[in-house]
Amino acid sequence: MSQLTGDERATYVHNIFTRIAKHYNLMNRLMTAGQDIRWRREAIWHLKLSPGMRLLDLGAGTGDLGREALGRQPAIHLVAADFNLEMMFVGQASGPLPWLNADALHLPFPDESFDAVVSGFLMRNVGKLTSVLMEQYRILKQGGRIVVMETTRPRASIFSPFVWFYMHFIIPLIGGLISSNREAYHYLPTSSESFLSAEEFTGQLVSTGFENVGFQRRMFGTIAIHWGEKT
Repeated sequence: MSQLTGDERATYVHNIFTRIAKHYNLMNRLMTAGQDIRWRREAIWHLKLSPGMRLLDLGAGTGDLGREALGRQPAIHLVAADFNLEMMFVGQASGPLPWLNADALHLPFPDESFDAVVSGFLMRNVGKLTSVLMEQYRILKQGGRIVVMETTRPRASIFSPFVWFYMHFIIPLIGGLISSNREAYHYLPTSSESFLSAEEFTGQLVSTGFENVGFQRRMFGTIAIHWGEKT
């Protein structure tokens, strides 16, 4: 998987999420002991939503972040975009959202058309991270905010052996039992370990042009919530 790039990587990732879509939300709850709910609330808080804002939930999956945003501020204008139709179909069972099938590398929006963009567990799955961030910068208005929730490489600590064991053995075991697709849950630790550290991703945000950037680590440093502004 780590050797795949471009269209091959996109196809591989698309197929994985198609296969696990029906169990995606349940697995998130189990893998994080329900903490992913709190992380989404934190991510939405960093958006600083206000009535009338246009928000793009990019890589929306089943729509949990978008629903959290609407629950926080019902008067926003939300677009929930994802390139995987099966994930969106599963999300529809939890209630309708303004869905759009879209590729994060080529967003179908004009320049400066959103006040904020948020994503959850998208960035490590894209083939060209720099291009994806540039697209989000392009569609944001001046003063617009980006918030990214993503797995990240944790710093070495006394917990490192336990984190490694949990990621490489427990998660694939649970994933195999729940979804009958153990391969997909081997993808989580391998893609997380090959992705940027929280500090490196912050550098990517700055290189793209975002300012006032920052991040918070969660779950023994395996999750990071990043934010920044287009000034």
